[in-house]
Parts: sequence; C-alpha cells; structure tokens
Amino acid sequence: MAKKDYYEILGVDRNASKTDIKKAYRKLALKYHPDKNPNKDAEEKFKEISEAYAVLFDDEKRKLYDEFGEEALHAGFDAEKAREYKKWSSFQQAGGAGRRESAQGFGRYHSYEDIFGDLFGSDMGGGFFSQTGDFRTRGAARGRDIEHELTIDMMSALKGFETKLSMQKVKSCPTCGGSGMDPNSSMSTCSTCGGSGRLNAAQGPMQFTKPCPQCQGHGKIGKPCKQCGGNGQVLGTENIKVTIPQGVKEGSRVRVAGKGEPGLNGGPAGDLYLIIHVKAHPFLRREGDELSMDVPVTVREAMEGGTVKIPTIDGPIKLKIPPRSQSGQTLRLKGKGAFNIKTKRRGDLMVKLVVKLPQTEDKEIIAAVRKMDRFYKEDLRKDIRL
Repeated sequence: MAKKDYYEILGVDRNASKTDIKKAYRKLALKYHPDKNPNKDAEEKFKEISEAYAVLFDDEKRKLYDEFGEEALHAGFDAEKAREYKKWSSFQQAGGAGRRESAQGFGRYHSYEDIFGDLFGSDMGGGFFSQTGDFRTRGAARGRDIEHELTIDMMSALKGFETKLSMQKVKSCPTCGGSGMDPNSSMSTCSTCGGSGRLNAAQGPMQFTKPCPQCQGHGKIGKPCKQCGGNGQVLGTENIKVTIPQGVKEGSRVRVAGKGEPGLNGGPAGDLYLIIHVKAHPFLRREGDELSMDVPVTVREAMEGGTVKIPTIDGPIKLKIPPRSQSGQTLRLKGKGAFNIKTKRRGDLMVKLVVKLPQTEDKEIIAAVRKMDRFYKEDLRKDIRL
C-alpha cells in the first residue's frame, strides 16, 4: 500500500499554519463533498481529505506524523519505543555493533565469529567454522525474542481463547525486503573485494576469508534503501493471531513462535512471549489449580438439604447440599477446577456454603427462630477466649 502524504493531499507546505490547513480543507471539502459531487471517486477523495485534515489540524497527531509518518497513527503506537529504535538503528548502521546484539549468546561472545575475532583481530567478524570444518559467511543471525504484557479476565484464562494483537515491533523493510539496498538503484561491482564478496582474514599456514564489510559478502553494492537507511528493518505494526491455552495463570509466559524481531541476513525470526496478567473475578478465586467460590443458601436448604444450581467454567451444574449443613462448610467438586498445562489435569472446585438469613421483621419468622434457639444443645460461644 502506497504511503500517504497528508500535506500533498491538502496541497499545503510542511510548515503550513493551522489557518492554512483549515482553508485548504474547506476548499477541497466543498469540491469533493458527496452531496455536491455524487460519484465514487469523489467520495473516496473526500474521505482522504478528511483523514489528512484530522491529522494535520491536531497538534499532537501532526507532531507524531512529522516524526514517524503513518505508523504513528496506528493504535498502540509508542513514540518512546520508536525513538529508542531509531537510536539503536543509527548505532547499528554506524558500527554494526547493534547486529551483534541480535545474535545468540556464547558467554562473553555473541557468536562464533566473535571467538575467532579474538584470535585474528577485532575485524574478523563475518564468518565461522561449520560442523563440516569449512569457514562460512557469518550470514544468518536469529532475530531477538520480544516480550509483550497481556491482561485478560479470569474466565478467558481458565477456558483459553484465540485473539488478534496489534503490536508495534521491528519488521523487515517492505521496500527493500530486508536487503537494505534500494531496489530501484543499479548494482555495481564492489571495489573493496573486486566482486568476490570475500577478503583474506589471516595469513600463514591457516588461511581464512571473511565476508567483505563493504558489500556484506554479496560482491555487489547499490544505494542504501531510503525507507530503512540501509538497515533492512523498520519499526511498524503487525496484527498477530495468538492462541491463549486454557489454564494460564498470573505470570504465565505464552510463546508465539517466529513473531519476534526478524532475523538478519535471512536468519529466522525470534519468538514473541506474552506475559499474562489475570484480572480478579468477582466470585471466583484461584490458588494453584484449585478454584473456590462462595455460594449463598437459605436456612431451609442448609437445614434439610437440597439441590441448587451453581455456575462452573464448564457451564451450570446441580450441587447437592447435605442436610444440616453449616455456614462456612466447604464442598469439593473434583475435576471442576483449573486446567494444569503441564500435567494435563484439572484441579478441584471448592464451594463454600454461606447461609443467608431473610431480611424481615415478620413476627411469625421471629417466633420461629426463637423456637429454633431451643434446639442448640450448648452455648455456641463457650470456647471463645482471648
């Protein structure tokens, strides 16, 4: 999709005042308003004009648009993260050190080529020994893993669900496909390596070559891509489909393979890890794999027993209340608790009975409960001492 230039759409300079922007919008709106120009093209043009005006007339939106372009207008855009990425990108282009940070760790080394760099000098980076013994181009480097916090309600955590996330993250440059080179520029033979793509890295009985730092081992060079500045990566937004498994709890880490930062030089992407936060439920509590809830019952249900309907994560079920149940008594429902992702088993649901008295001053009820007092065989508070 082509990028929109809102200034060009309204026909104003980038330093245009709000008054100029408003005048330009009114003029174009009169021309393309559907009531005055009832055709499909005019309707689309009017929408485009309105969109441009909404951005440029709003000081905060205009500031972000001028700094980051259309990406800044997407939901969830984080300007501070975008600025940090720009700093990182500039650092990467300046010395390549940023690329090293993307590679997998090997103690104080970041990759095999760093180990050989210590042996043959700091400029050795760019190659490594394969398992077959040959020295290969540094080439592919796995992208970094990223983390994202996700807050969900308890029922969603217990039952699991699928959703789509709109995330701001580093991705391969859509203009150059991650190569870092302007696809419209002409390629020429690299003068540093003469087109071979490699340079000698060491002399003597053991000779090694490394990828040419000028052309990155390609043997040809072109102009850097204007969109990513030759980095091959840009900060953008991506809609990601994720599956949250049943049974996740507070602090769970859900891995989404291949949805981290893109790899370098054709390397695989890193992974996305969702850090789960679970909101409290008004009736349901969780401790480990065990769930608990309070269920109110009447005096009659507690005295003579009965069957009541209660909700569970599997739907409503009938619960049998034993005769002469006490307020605070807990009943265990096996296998109705939370699912354990590791053991593939479910915990239990603990139902605490809470006897509720009717809110009434009816004389007949008062007489009945006075009569009930005669059936207590001892003082209920005899064992309470401080």
